[in-house]
Amino acid sequence: MPSLLHLLPDAAAERTPKATAIVHKNQQWDFQSLAQMVLQQAQALQNLHLQKQQRAAVYLPKQIETVSSFLAIAQAGGVFVPVNPVLKAAQVAYILNDCQVQILITSASRLQSLATVLADCPHLHTVILVEDSPPTSINIPQTVLTWQAYLHCALPCTPPTLIDTDMAAILYTSGSTGKPKGVVLSHRNIVAGAESVSEYLGITASDRLLAVLPFSFDYGLNQLTTCLLKGGCCVLLDYLLPKDVINALAKQQITGLAAVPPLWAQLANLPWPAEINQQLRYMTNSGGKMPKSVLSAIRQKVPDSQFFLMYGLTEAFRSTYLPPAEIDNRPDSIGKAIPNAEILVVREDGSECTAHEPGELVHRGPLVAMGYWNDAAKTAERFKPAPGQLPELPLTEIAVWSGDTVSKDEEGYLYFVGRKDDMIKTSGYRVSPTEIEEVVYASGLAKEAAALGIEHHSLGQAVVVVVSADQPEQFDGQAIINLCKAQLPNFMVPAKVIALASLPRNPNGKIDRKTLTAEFALLFQVDDVQ
Repeated sequence: MPSLLHLLPDAAAERTPKATAIVHKNQQWDFQSLAQMVLQQAQALQNLHLQKQQRAAVYLPKQIETVSSFLAIAQAGGVFVPVNPVLKAAQVAYILNDCQVQILITSASRLQSLATVLADCPHLHTVILVEDSPPTSINIPQTVLTWQAYLHCALPCTPPTLIDTDMAAILYTSGSTGKPKGVVLSHRNIVAGAESVSEYLGITASDRLLAVLPFSFDYGLNQLTTCLLKGGCCVLLDYLLPKDVINALAKQQITGLAAVPPLWAQLANLPWPAEINQQLRYMTNSGGKMPKSVLSAIRQKVPDSQFFLMYGLTEAFRSTYLPPAEIDNRPDSIGKAIPNAEILVVREDGSECTAHEPGELVHRGPLVAMGYWNDAAKTAERFKPAPGQLPELPLTEIAVWSGDTVSKDEEGYLYFVGRKDDMIKTSGYRVSPTEIEEVVYASGLAKEAAALGIEHHSLGQAVVVVVSADQPEQFDGQAIINLCKAQLPNFMVPAKVIALASLPRNPNGKIDRKTLTAEFALLFQVDDVQ
């Protein structure tokens, strides 16, 4: 099996050249066509002076040029930077400047939106548009090429020498704690992740995976890379409404679907055609805890499909999964380590925790990323020596210290407790927001919920639950408080419940806790001046 990302479609083309690789809307491309597109683009990029390990960004929705550009940048020896298509000009400019992007691949309409910021991107020298006609009256310092002009640069050239520990991609986190950080991934990181996930999900060339998550999200990118690895079909979808996902599952005969909890919560409220159950082989969740009520509703809609609960972080992509056979026995568990990874639960001094003792999740193995781009301080906080190394080994193995608190039972199954960043500190207690949210979801009174810690003059932080509801002005927040009083200790009971029409999302589709916390930061402010 190839060890470099861009060689995956070549290998698939050798096995089954006419097998469908990518589907977008009413078009499809086989592996042979995809491999030819990638080679042509890679040669063009080299002739546009993209040097080995230089960064090239792709700011597009999910379409064939997005996929081929990722692979072509890698084949040309560069590092691809997927920019989430929902980001605005200032956010895009931050990414372009942070990792000194040399070449940007985008569309004419998106270039229009970026025109005011590109003058402040000194490293960027070329913008490539996926259309064949440039926009009118654009005044930017960079060279602008249409797609045909770009492809005309594809002259034969010697490909660079690459090994699997070379950089392949930089994925920017959603920025839940300050500015986004660029997580640097090697070819080995990406291919090993695809191999591990393909193994436990049993992905084969006969699978058709629906890519609904952004490719700038490691969980979303893996839908593409597992298909490339195994010769399966990746169906690209940028949905406007949740029902678009349901329609695509039926129309495209999808066998595998990956989503995050907010999307699952929306899908749980929709009818699912019966034929989906006949073909959907598996579903997965990551990016946050899956509420039990949502999980139950989804499983009832497709009872013959297997559901995998998973845990991951961009710095190591994927860490654990719970086999579907254990989901009824351990619905709160995030499972055990994925293939080719070791997951440890440790105290602050690095010693291993005992059963049921909360500790920090530490991930070691080939999926551990190369650190944060150009940020030694933040890298040192998360990428630290793996616990328990033999002192006789002179070179230090680096593991990812996740910052997440978990516990492990006697059989080795892991349970998520909470993020250090999200933990609520109230009345001297540390409270996991997921435990409160679970009560809200189980009630069926709200579509979505986020438990927050809001600064309070006497409690330290007060628990505030923000929910989404169809008619927020009529929502009975006291009913939620009463339920929490019946099921939770007093210090976990919300001081206030706030209903909104919808909850804000970060670019990866997760509930944006930072925005909500900032919005209600002054909720309990008191005026001490009498």
